[in-house]
Amino acid sequence: MPLKFQRQGINYDDLSDEDKEQWESLDWGDEDEEIPERVEAEAVNKWLFNKDTVDKVLAHLMERGLKVAGGDRLGKTILFAKNQAHAEYIAERFNANYPNFKGEFARVITFKTEYAQSLIDNFSVKEKAPHIAISVDMLDTGIDVPEVVNLVFFKLVRSRTKFWQMVGRGTRLCPDLFEPGKDKQFFYLFDYCQNLEFFSQNPETTDGSLGDSLGTRLFKSRLELLSELDRKLESDSDCATGAEASEIYGEPKTEAEVRFSVAETLQNEIASMNLDNFVVRPRRRLVEKYSKPEAWIKLSSEDLSEISHEVAGLPSELQPEAEEAKRFDLLVLNLQLALLRAEPAFERLSNQVREIAGLLEEKSAIPMVRDQMALILDVQTDEWWENVTTPMLETLRRHLRNLVKLIEKHHRKPLYTDFEDEIGSETDVELPGFAEAGDFEKFRAKTRAFLLEHQDNTVIHKLRMNIPLTVTDLDELERILSESGLGGPEEIARAKEMSHGLGLFVRSLIGLDREAAKQSLTTFLKGKTLTANQIEFINLIIDHLTEHGAMDAALLYESPFTDLTPQGPDGLFTSTQIDELIDTLEQITATALVPPCSQQITA
Repeated sequence: MPLKFQRQGINYDDLSDEDKEQWESLDWGDEDEEIPERVEAEAVNKWLFNKDTVDKVLAHLMERGLKVAGGDRLGKTILFAKNQAHAEYIAERFNANYPNFKGEFARVITFKTEYAQSLIDNFSVKEKAPHIAISVDMLDTGIDVPEVVNLVFFKLVRSRTKFWQMVGRGTRLCPDLFEPGKDKQFFYLFDYCQNLEFFSQNPETTDGSLGDSLGTRLFKSRLELLSELDRKLESDSDCATGAEASEIYGEPKTEAEVRFSVAETLQNEIASMNLDNFVVRPRRRLVEKYSKPEAWIKLSSEDLSEISHEVAGLPSELQPEAEEAKRFDLLVLNLQLALLRAEPAFERLSNQVREIAGLLEEKSAIPMVRDQMALILDVQTDEWWENVTTPMLETLRRHLRNLVKLIEKHHRKPLYTDFEDEIGSETDVELPGFAEAGDFEKFRAKTRAFLLEHQDNTVIHKLRMNIPLTVTDLDELERILSESGLGGPEEIARAKEMSHGLGLFVRSLIGLDREAAKQSLTTFLKGKTLTANQIEFINLIIDHLTEHGAMDAALLYESPFTDLTPQGPDGLFTSTQIDELIDTLEQITATALVPPCSQQITA
């Protein structure tokens, strides 16, 4: 569904006289700031919320959405909003337009929603309100409500994996949904933000002391990061050693590679110091010592102190860089330190990075920004930050540091307007690899039957018995499925993408052998005397593993586990025990994947 403002932005010259008058009366920012002539499309629903745009989308959804209850009520619907403010504004406009539903029919369900799980539980019940869940990130993955028949994309998505996960919220079959004997066999997807057009084209998708200068603070922060990484790497096993990292030319994948990169940056800066400079000359011995790469392989606490107090801040003859890029470097460095040290400052610093990403999103007309749009959008989601790592932050820094100079120096406050928007007629868009309704489910059913008939195959047996796979095993598994004639390359590719790997896809169809599922929990259970409720909770996990082959830890906080205890595992186990349980579930999942170390060794 084409929305003019979402696609083209808002031009002052295109507005009616009445809307122009409203435009001129808006509080655009500082008093001395000129009134803009246009607002870019990326700003709509980010900080400019237009009543007519939202009202038109809601009216179209209520008219064209799939209905249940004999056609009298809109079926369960997930509406993907751009941000928290957008979600709240949609709910506000829905309640204004449909007051007869008394504020219960459409509800905001995000990570910031109080009693969000209670709302999700109600949403999962066919007859209970809410019937429209307005979500930001929270319902993109994980939720399994077969009654969902309408998905509404009111946000831009550029991650292929995330897009298919969101689409997957509608793919669950549901018997007798519309009436007895009339099952759910398809669902509607409403797209107002050009996501379908994009994915139909098959694109590729990826504080220092107050007196110190910015350069000195950067140097010292990098030195601190080096120290923290050394401390962590001494206690953790890592796939890449310092020697291996020296041959890596791509993005960092491990903390060892980040460590190597930081050390190389510091060493290069010192090597660029002019020994004849009168400021450098008194510390010539130290500069010569630490300008050599071998000096950075292993640093003692005395070395770190020496570099920090005697070398940091000395003038270097490196090419000067933009101040904005250096400030962004410092922000990410402090974020990495807060992550490694588990400091409360992490949340504040991460919010600053999200804000910067949000401002960059509005610059999508600039090619170099558009090239990084997938990352820029991902960084604004809660999901990206849930399992963030030091290498992920380093990759983020490298990709965005030279873009931050493009951001205007002031921050936009929300604006609420009521300009007349235009909505076009519906257009069907075909997605590559998206089979006709029911075809993929048929592929799954045929594949499951085939796999159960061939459980004596070595790879299938390994998956069923929770035995770790190798790269060769996965290649053999793909060969078996390809030659079986069950589906073509598109179905197999989709299976891999939706399940995060072919091993997990196959495991989801055949499940785990029950004894293997029990055995996988042996380490967790060792030395523990469990209560009756704890035993029942563990048996529920074994039931799930036997049926589905793996388990996302988030499911521990959903039914049937919350039927036993409303707090999920928190009501039965200590925090240490919960961590052990989650580690166990992750290890079970990992046996159906090939670890990064194995991939590097094979390569």
